[in-house]
Amino acid sequence: MHRLGGVGLAAFDRQKESQRSFAELSSELSKAQVDHLQSQLTQFRTALSHFAASHRDSIRSDPAFRHEFQQMCSSIGVDPLAGPRKGGWWAEILGMSDWQYELGVQIVDVCVSTRERNGGVIEMGELVRMVSKLRGVGSGVITEDDVTRSIKTLQPLGAGYEVMDVGGGKKMVRSVMKELDDDQAIVLAEAQAEGGRIVEEILEMRRGWPRERARAALENMLLRDGLCWLDSQDETHGKAYWVPSAMRWDE
Repeated sequence: MHRLGGVGLAAFDRQKESQRSFAELSSELSKAQVDHLQSQLTQFRTALSHFAASHRDSIRSDPAFRHEFQQMCSSIGVDPLAGPRKGGWWAEILGMSDWQYELGVQIVDVCVSTRERNGGVIEMGELVRMVSKLRGVGSGVITEDDVTRSIKTLQPLGAGYEVMDVGGGKKMVRSVMKELDDDQAIVLAEAQAEGGRIVEEILEMRRGWPRERARAALENMLLRDGLCWLDSQDETHGKAYWVPSAMRWDE
């Protein structure tokens, strides 16, 4: 029994020694892998910095080139427009961080100045047009993609800024703390197709809604949310609703 016990203890010691050896080997391999990864990241950072610096003007002024650049970064999990606190170490090279936040301020300016007439919901194309006018010709062209990215930087403000897809490839930007239900999103989409004017009959014919549902959706948008105006003297139907966020304003 004693001899067997000795053999058992020796085997146990050998097992512990093997575990230590494997642990040391694993540690050495892990360190080598980390060192290799750090070396690759350094090379990647250098190459990316060179590319960003070389094409800075194109990235800032050419919306198509800027989009492709952002798509490339997104595919590898990098945000080129992140501020310094988010690890955007090359934002300074591009000068895009200030550019992005400047665009955000201009978006807020337009949204706030039009809120009284549209209830805090504005059509994306209209927002792009008004922001472009505010920026002036010399500031370069901006796109919906630029506006969408900038709005994401506004979300931490907690003011309700959000891009909404209302169907049919149409987008609107909300700048108030209110949720639109599905019926309201449909009304916005139909109002856009009609240049801003919407009546109960359109929702009945195109969407198959009963009269009560169409009336409730429009009345809620009018009285509860302030998202539309009432025309009680409409020549065709006697009563029509106008949705300012779906109208084009020449300013």
